[in-house]
Amino acid sequence: MRPRRPSTPRLPVTGTLRLRSPAETWYKPALSVVVASGVPNLLLYSLDRLDLVMYTMAGSLCALYGHNLPYARRAHTVVRVVLGMVAGLAVALLTAAVTDSTAVLIAVGAVLAAVQKTFCDATRIGPPGNVIFSFVTSAALFAPQELGQVPGHLALALAAGAFAWLITVGPALRRREGPERRATARALDAAAAYTADPGHRTRHAAAAAVQAAWQSLLAAGRPTAVRQELERLVVHAERALATATGEGSRGADAERLARWAAQTRGRGPMPGPPPAPGTVEQLFGIDAERAGQRNRRGRREARTRFLRALAPGSPVLPIALRTLVGCAAAGYLSYALGVGRPYWAIVTAAAVYQPNATQSWSRALQRVFGNLVGVLVFAAVIPVARLSPLALVLSVLCFNFAAEALITRNYWLGSVAVTPMALLVVEFAGSHPAWELISDRTLDTLVGAAAGLLAVFAVPNRRAGGRVEKALAATGEARERAERLLAEPDIDPLTLEAARRRLTSSLVELRDASDIAAGEWWQRALPEEDMLAAEQAGHRTLAATAQRQGLITLPPANGAV
Repeated sequence: MRPRRPSTPRLPVTGTLRLRSPAETWYKPALSVVVASGVPNLLLYSLDRLDLVMYTMAGSLCALYGHNLPYARRAHTVVRVVLGMVAGLAVALLTAAVTDSTAVLIAVGAVLAAVQKTFCDATRIGPPGNVIFSFVTSAALFAPQELGQVPGHLALALAAGAFAWLITVGPALRRREGPERRATARALDAAAAYTADPGHRTRHAAAAAVQAAWQSLLAAGRPTAVRQELERLVVHAERALATATGEGSRGADAERLARWAAQTRGRGPMPGPPPAPGTVEQLFGIDAERAGQRNRRGRREARTRFLRALAPGSPVLPIALRTLVGCAAAGYLSYALGVGRPYWAIVTAAAVYQPNATQSWSRALQRVFGNLVGVLVFAAVIPVARLSPLALVLSVLCFNFAAEALITRNYWLGSVAVTPMALLVVEFAGSHPAWELISDRTLDTLVGAAAGLLAVFAVPNRRAGGRVEKALAATGEARERAERLLAEPDIDPLTLEAARRRLTSSLVELRDASDIAAGEWWQRALPEEDMLAAEQAGHRTLAATAQRQGLITLPPANGAV
């Protein structure tokens, strides 16, 4: 019998600070945030009102979100980000205007951080997640404020957010299918990797990439000629995955898939391979799903999924409780140690929380190391930044770009740029002794990371295991439905395609749930044998479904020709 997984996984140190290859589109959020913040900052510089930069920056930082989404979905997402940012800023500014109690400010900051973490996880908004929200609202809580100033400051944030929205959706005028092309290219690359080296991890990566490509195409809106070509390429990626899963030939050649991926990712013409067998039937199913997402039923299902993530029993809620406890503990402890405005301790604790304890541990190490190096960088550049207000503005913009350009290599490397940027923003409201800023930031970093980790281990997320059990049940139900349909002699192609896609999605969810639960402390042993059996049976059913659809041809089970 397979040994039981221990309930307390190892906490990695080696490899936590290792650099990765830069993300494919690292320059897009970097350039977006520089333009989105540079224009308002330079305008305020020309008006000699750099003391208002903190409020415009709240809106400008919204340009960091949505870069992996199709432009139609990105437009809606960034609007929600801007509104959420302004709402959190409003709470922070009103609180700062009506009370000077540091204890109250810390409590409000912790509650805001927990709410922001909950909503970001429930909506799966993606990077940079809740950290930017927490940074803005926590800093605003400890900034001097009067009630009469609040409307004007919120208007500045909203105006800067509107400009950030234009920056993030503007590229659609030049290359409107760019995000879908990149998602399809990633699916082809992942399918090529699995074809070259079949295994559980490469299969999961390929299945997740293909699923993400379909979601990107479904969210892109009405199909164009380019999107239709992309859909045919994703079918080829699925065919490679299904063929390699079977007992016969591994199917599509990895080199050919990689070549198609390179052509799809580029700016030139799309690759034009002949349609894979079964493409017409499968794309009919995709069109039906796209139509379902556009109607009221699709919107109602999306709202239901969101509300379910906030309901009692959701695995999102223990992480929210960790955030509340950890941020409050970090703020109060830092204040007790003499930091007058311990907002960075709250932000550090909020940044620690990842889907499980193991990932949170790694993030805490990365955050501490990056911040400590970052304060040294700040000490080196502060004399230059204080040469003139323009030098200060340009320094902040440089660190803005560097943070987004480097953070995809490793979180700690991005933190090296974020720390001096955050400290330089403080300078817009007036100079402070450099040593005081450095010492407070260092203490806040250590306290915030320590309090955040204590909350991780003090507040267990036992619901992570429950998510695995639910995913197992959903996978079993999806597989049984697909097998019932396969047993019918005459079957509607659209119904079979919907069942196949449901099974694919459930298998991706099962692997994601098990990976998260495996890194969580105080967790009951995972049903590894059941998960392995469910995955193997699910992929066999997927192969049979692909064969029924005409995507692949499998050899007889007995090996006869």
